[in-house]
Amino acid sequence: MLDLIKQNAVPPAVMRSAAKGILSVSSSEMVQILVCLTANPDFGEQAKTTLAEWDTASAVEIVSSSNAPQDVLDYFWSAENRPPRLMPALIENFRISEQRLAELASQAVREIVVMMLASPRVQNSTLVLKALLGSAQLTAEELEQVRSKLGVEANVPAESKTFQNEAAASGPVDPEAETAHHTWKQSHAAEIAAEEGKSFELVEADAIESMAASVTTGPAGVAEGKENAATPQKAKAKELEPERLSTIQKLARMTVAARVKTAFLGNKEERSILIRDGSKIVQSAVLASPKVSELEAETFAALKNVQENVLREIARNRRFMKNYIVIKNLVNNPKCPLDISLTLVKNLLVMDLKILQANKNVPDTVRKVAYKLFREKSAPPGQRGE
Repeated sequence: MLDLIKQNAVPPAVMRSAAKGILSVSSSEMVQILVCLTANPDFGEQAKTTLAEWDTASAVEIVSSSNAPQDVLDYFWSAENRPPRLMPALIENFRISEQRLAELASQAVREIVVMMLASPRVQNSTLVLKALLGSAQLTAEELEQVRSKLGVEANVPAESKTFQNEAAASGPVDPEAETAHHTWKQSHAAEIAAEEGKSFELVEADAIESMAASVTTGPAGVAEGKENAATPQKAKAKELEPERLSTIQKLARMTVAARVKTAFLGNKEERSILIRDGSKIVQSAVLASPKVSELEAETFAALKNVQENVLREIARNRRFMKNYIVIKNLVNNPKCPLDISLTLVKNLLVMDLKILQANKNVPDTVRKVAYKLFREKSAPPGQRGE
């Protein structure tokens, strides 16, 4: 069947069934067929959606096998299709070379770095451990553990260690992000200038975040709280979330232009805060950054404490719209503009339509359309559209 599909020697109806993953073949062959179909101009998007929704236990078994087809491993290993749920199995599979593991280790997001640190294979690979030393996602403790595992001498002055930890926290300079920031800043110079001087304020900030911003000062024009005016509530807020307050306070002291730069070059935590910045140009800068991962895009699409324009920009971004979870999260988000939801709802799978039609948080119009589409898509082929 795989050979026939590769030769385009089967009827369109069979290709359509293959893209939906409902052929009478083994799971392993079905996944390989789906990977092959992802390059098909007519059925590629459906095949990608089916793979994204494939049963986790079955997928793990397939990619764990030493006989797993290389094209299947390559597909799930690629950055645009890399599902976190399969990463532990992929990392342990020796068909994925150590060189590829090392290349990922230095640039992986925090979630994958944690998986790598827990991997027996990684722990026994000098090449990958050395690559992990260059990761900006390691905590100071993890960095010391990796160094210890490698037998690297950690006898450095305390001041040098502090400098190294701060550098690791901020991450290495990303040439792609720097270039993107420079180009984007030039094309949006007028908008940045128009909002310059606007004080830092988070959309729907909670009490702790509001306290953090209220005691900072800087070029952005946020008022400085006097030391003798500190309230017990502010002190308690600092005690509860010192690291988060520190990040918010740092951002609150920045100008709009500086926050735009941080949106492009900063870390994941800074982006998660700046996506809720009261300045729309800063929000746009976050979404324009090449450092935004698919997981971040999925999270942003589900946020209920962002402005409407953020969700609109996500829906206009082709890179984000290739991710089915982003589409699903947007449609299920009560804050998503109705015109966006109604445009995207038709892309949902049958099971997600079933869930959406019962979601009382979304507008009635969206639920009614979901109900209609669910009836149509779940009906027998001969009765659809009747």
